[in-house]
This record gives sequence, C-alpha cells and structure tokens, in this order.
Amino acid sequence: MYLKNKKILIGITASIAAYKIIVLIRLLVKAGAEVKVVMTPASKDFVSPLVLSTLSKNNVVIELANNNTWENHVILGRWADVFLIAPLSCNTLAKMVNGFCDNILMATYLSATCPVVVAPAMDEDMWHHATTQRNIATITKDGVQIIAVNNGELASGLTGKGRMAEPEEISTYLTEHFFRTKEFSQKNILITAGGTHEAIDPVRFIGNHSTGKMGFALAEEFYLRGANVTIIAGAVSVFTKYKGIKIINVTSADEMYAATIKAFSKTNIAVLSAAVADYKPTTVSKQKIKKKENNLSLQLIKNKDILATLGNTKKKNQLVIGFALETNNENENALNKLKSKKADAIVLNSLQEKGAGFKTDTNKISIYCKNGSIEHFDLKPKTEVAKDIVSFIANYK
Repeated sequence: MYLKNKKILIGITASIAAYKIIVLIRLLVKAGAEVKVVMTPASKDFVSPLVLSTLSKNNVVIELANNNTWENHVILGRWADVFLIAPLSCNTLAKMVNGFCDNILMATYLSATCPVVVAPAMDEDMWHHATTQRNIATITKDGVQIIAVNNGELASGLTGKGRMAEPEEISTYLTEHFFRTKEFSQKNILITAGGTHEAIDPVRFIGNHSTGKMGFALAEEFYLRGANVTIIAGAVSVFTKYKGIKIINVTSADEMYAATIKAFSKTNIAVLSAAVADYKPTTVSKQKIKKKENNLSLQLIKNKDILATLGNTKKKNQLVIGFALETNNENENALNKLKSKKADAIVLNSLQEKGAGFKTDTNKISIYCKNGSIEHFDLKPKTEVAKDIVSFIANYK
C-alpha cells in the first residue's frame, strides 16, 4: 500500500552483495513500486543486467552512452522519489565524497534532485578503516542517508560488521523514512497489546492466550499513516520492524496500568487492545509452591480497570477505543462495556467466530460507537483489520 506507485531508482556497484538486489527488486515490485536500475560497469560481474531488467520490467542503464545514444542521467535523478545505492562499495563511496563523475551511476548521483540513501557493503576492516568512516561522515553531512551495516558472515570468510542490510530491511527502511503518509501527522497514539501475567509464585502466573498481533498491527498502521506511536506491550509473540515505534515492556496488569496512565496525558488516541487480566492473586509466594496437597486454593482480587480509568478521565480532544473479546451475548456485552467504561468506541471480536481471537493471523470484528452506530467487517488478516480500525478512527466524528 505505502510503496504502491512509488518511483525507486536503484544504483548497483561492484560488490558481492549485489546478488541481494534481485530479491529487493522483487519485493519492491510486488509491493507496487516502479523500479529502475542503474549500474556501474564493474557491477555486471556480480549480478546479471538481464535478471534485473526482467524483474524490474525496465531497461537497466549501465553506460553513459548506448549505441550512440546518450543515457539521460539527469532525467533519471529527477524521475525518482528516492535514489538507493545498494550495495555501496568503498570505491563508489570515495567517488561520492570527491565528486568524481566517471560512470552513469555517479553522474546520476551528482544530478539527482531526490533523496539519496545508501546501503554499504564491505569487509570488516574496510568498514572500520578511518578513511571509510570519514567518508561516511562526509556524505551524511551532505544529506545522504545511511542504512546501517549488519554484523555477520562476510565474503572474506570473516564474521563482523560490514554486511549489507537484507532486502527486507532495506524495503522497510524505504517505507519508514520516505513513504509514510501524513494522515495522523503530529498525533500521539497509545496502543496496549498482548496479555498480562499475574504472578502466583516466582515461576507460575495467571495469564491468557493473547499474542499481541492485533495491537502491533494497529501500531504499525498508525505509524505508517504518520503518527507518533507508543506500544505498551505485555506478553507478546511478535515484534515491530519499524524502529520509530516506541515500545514499553510490562508484565503485570498493575505495570500496564501505571505505564498507560503515565503516557495518557500526552496521548490523542488510545486504543486498548491488550488482554489485561481482570484478577490477580491477593498474595504472591516468595518461594515456588510445592505440590503437597490434592487441592490448591488461590484468592484473587480485582485489578484496576485501565479502560474505565481512561474513559472517565479523557479530555474532549482525546479518543479512547476499547476491545471486547466475548464468548457469548456478544452484542449485549459490547454495548454494556461501551457505556460502563465511557469509551468512544468498542471493537468486538468473538471466540465463536472461526479464525477470530487469540493465536490467529485473522480476525473478524464489529465496531460499536457511542453515537449508536455499529459497523461490521468480514474475516480478514489482522493487518487488514488494523486498516479498517484506523480508517474508522480517522473518520470518527
């Protein structure tokens, strides 16, 4: 969605890491981007222009002139939304610093009017060399963005820093830094996600089957639409690939309550998708409880209600959206929760629906709004459900 119709120009230099660009082009084209490739002549030894042109569906530009026809590097640099040089070799890095213009890639770089980002690739000693680091600092000052190198196996057989970022990482970087929308620009979004663990003793707890998938999908969708996003995450089995999303890790309901209340004052929209335990043990054993008797009784006490607290303290410019996971009387329970918690909307999902709820990649929801409206949605991947929920909030009145 966010890469669709975006124009990405890729410059390839002579590095063994060039083979990764085949996968990157595939990812970008599949996401709907338009891709063109410019190569240094030496890079042909590392990756086939035929493969690149086939996957990109565009001719690959290698020489300044082809069959007595000038390749217009100026137009290439103006056509692109972003110019990615990957892999970036030591040699091309030095040329960028000194303004050399001896091939089509450098000519395009020097005339580009779009943002330029590079993904370096070299051996560890080359990467750490003072000259390389000085050159990296120089192009950074010139406005070029750097995709950090990875630590891993290198072509020399050594292991260390200098390995080019993986295609998925590069695609994510481009999306995050260049193609987020501004729909929720300057809005602070607070998401709670995952389950909570209420300790019984040092090794046991009361919990649930929540994975945090829905909450993290919501966080990423808000973030890609320009928001400042904070996730307060309990027990989760997922992570976010976007470095700009802030994550606060908690364990218990009390910790989630404290973190949520602290963050709420600076929040415009709070979406409470976490499966917070309603009860916790009144006492927690300091030692592991040994199996002695046939029966073990636990006395439980109710946890603080995060949704009700936010619903009762929110200001006019704040929205509070809650979640309800039900097993019966879904409509009645959702409406009761909406009213009693003073939420602006409740997202209902039912364990009676196949493919909805915990441990699934799909969900089927209904959104109950305090104005009396109810919107029903079909079963779909949670990433798509997140889009539905965020779009509902964007249009909330």
